[in-house]
Amino acid sequence: MSTVIDTAAPVKIAQAKPPASRINWVRAAPWLYTLALFAAWEVLVLALDMPATILPSPTRVFQAIVQYWSPIWKNSLQTLYTTTVGFAIAVVAGLGIGLFIGWSKTIYAGLYPLMIGFNAIPKVALVPILVIWFGIGTVPAVLTAFLISFFPIVVNVATGLATIEPETEDVLRALGARKMDIMLKVGIPRSMPYFFGSLKIAITLAFVGSVVSETVASNYGLGNMMSSAQSQFNVPLVFAGLLMLAIEGIAMYALMAWIERRMTGWAHRSTMAN
Repeated sequence: MSTVIDTAAPVKIAQAKPPASRINWVRAAPWLYTLALFAAWEVLVLALDMPATILPSPTRVFQAIVQYWSPIWKNSLQTLYTTTVGFAIAVVAGLGIGLFIGWSKTIYAGLYPLMIGFNAIPKVALVPILVIWFGIGTVPAVLTAFLISFFPIVVNVATGLATIEPETEDVLRALGARKMDIMLKVGIPRSMPYFFGSLKIAITLAFVGSVVSETVASNYGLGNMMSSAQSQFNVPLVFAGLLMLAIEGIAMYALMAWIERRMTGWAHRSTMAN
């Protein structure tokens, strides 16, 4: 009696599952390194007996956060608001200007040096001009965040368009494609990884612009709060503001990184070893 084997039936291959108790060191690394940094900071302050007016310990900083939580929270929201609005304007303007600059080699050669020259101007020097035009308040902070963060977006988008392989353009032109077809079907998709990658840099620069403007020309925001605390020698509050800025920056950077993975995951094929 012969046995018939159904070769069409799918064969399930058992895959070994990692044990539940195994620690994911990649995900735990940021928390462990942060805790190690705060621990080393605390030990250094205690060992050197540093006064709080010079370098407060993390314990004193967290106490200041609890003590001044209400103003810290309100000013943090204000800084996040100005940074987000300025960054949103930079995304729209940077994408449009980058596409315009990368449209042709002539435009690229003509406008790129002007963009570099404008970016070389310290944005803190523009804050007094913005104050003259718009007064003290939110508008100069938003515009400073925009001015300091849109340049990386422009450069990356223009670079993505300018680095299209000539062979690809020749083939598409031989097939009857126009300049607009090449831009829409090759140029813009090619520049998207550059664009979304630049958002991670731009969002951190936007925070710098907001805080610089708030320090000089605003009555609200973490920059103004830290400037007032510095004038009162309340150094723990200054470090509390810096810590809140770091938390906001990390959160927004993580959001931009998540958007990058969602939108351009196809462009990232390699992985780094542990």
